[in-house]
Amino acid sequence: MSIGNALLHKLMTRFVSAGTLTVHLPDGRSTTYGPGGEPSAAIRITDPRLPLQLVKNPELVAGEAYMDGRLEMVDCTIYDFLNVFAHNKDGLRKGPLRSKVKAWQKKIRRWHQRNPRAASSANVKAHYDISNDLYRLFLDADMQYSCAYWPSLDITLEEAQLAKKRHIAAKLALKPGQRVLDIGCGWGGMAIFLAQEYDVDVVGVTLSTQQHELALQRVKNAGLTAKVDIRLQDYRDVEGAFDRIVSVGMFEHVGLGHFSEYFNGIRDLLTDDGVALIHSIGRKGGPGTTGAWIRKYIFPGGYSPALSETFAEIEKAGLWVTDCELLRLHYGYTLAEWSKRCEANKETIIQMMGDEFYRMWEFYLAISELSFVHGKHMNFQIQLTKDVNVLPITRDYMVDEERARG
Repeated sequence: MSIGNALLHKLMTRFVSAGTLTVHLPDGRSTTYGPGGEPSAAIRITDPRLPLQLVKNPELVAGEAYMDGRLEMVDCTIYDFLNVFAHNKDGLRKGPLRSKVKAWQKKIRRWHQRNPRAASSANVKAHYDISNDLYRLFLDADMQYSCAYWPSLDITLEEAQLAKKRHIAAKLALKPGQRVLDIGCGWGGMAIFLAQEYDVDVVGVTLSTQQHELALQRVKNAGLTAKVDIRLQDYRDVEGAFDRIVSVGMFEHVGLGHFSEYFNGIRDLLTDDGVALIHSIGRKGGPGTTGAWIRKYIFPGGYSPALSETFAEIEKAGLWVTDCELLRLHYGYTLAEWSKRCEANKETIIQMMGDEFYRMWEFYLAISELSFVHGKHMNFQIQLTKDVNVLPITRDYMVDEERARG
């Protein structure tokens, strides 16, 4: 047995303490690990160099090997394999080598998450300027690329994304004629919704050229050019005063070293009686790091913050947290729907982007879904004001508004 195979065997023996994982090696030998039962998966390693590479850095190399075909699924899906990982990840990460790697990653995490203007633009383009046509294939009709809101599970993705917009709008306590800033406006869906439903004027900013172009066209098609201004602009360059600020799925791209810049910016842009609503992915527990594979292939510069480090920066900015809600599991349900739609459009995506891209995207959606269903990720919505007296002192107004619109 080669050194790589022997080390992988040792790692798998310690790693799989729940469920079943069968590993087929390049030399034809197969071994089944774990106590049995579900979750279960089987993989085939086609490259004799891969076992040693997996031992050295399993979380990065497994994704890369699946992308380039050196790691194949045997009578199962990539979701099945990652589900085994999700149920056993603590055992893998507690190994002496991985513990040292994780400790080092935490020490240098600020470097990974640096997002000055030039880096922010490049990072956004790397993910959001892939292809508008790709996103159309798996998002809802309004192209909401963030966690939906599921008041029940017997509704469609479109209905859940509409419920998300209503949920957020209710927390903004909008009044006709107000000026609203949408930081990270995507393809313009939220800006258009707020202008149409609440008669407000919206400035939306994005760093994605493809999002910007399509959002402009959507605003024009909706007849809202006088009320919605979509800009290709860094949020740090926005000037003026806004009655309301909304930011959905953008805080994850700010970067650890820029939290104070972000919240100070919101404070400075809000009117004295203004309200802001921040919707973001977060993590249970303390501060951490972004996984190496996600950071390299999906969200360069991205980081899902812990509530502790988020609240610390809000406090420094002198803002009131007037409401905070945790959305547990909602993004898992959303990602499951996106995965179904990608699978239904598999051949089209492969024709557009290639086999390796499809496997990368499939891996991304699966590992992300599992991080919300079995991992430590969730979403939070934080409502902020400068004045403690701006909003009613109970949450009834939110519920009443949401139900009235629903």
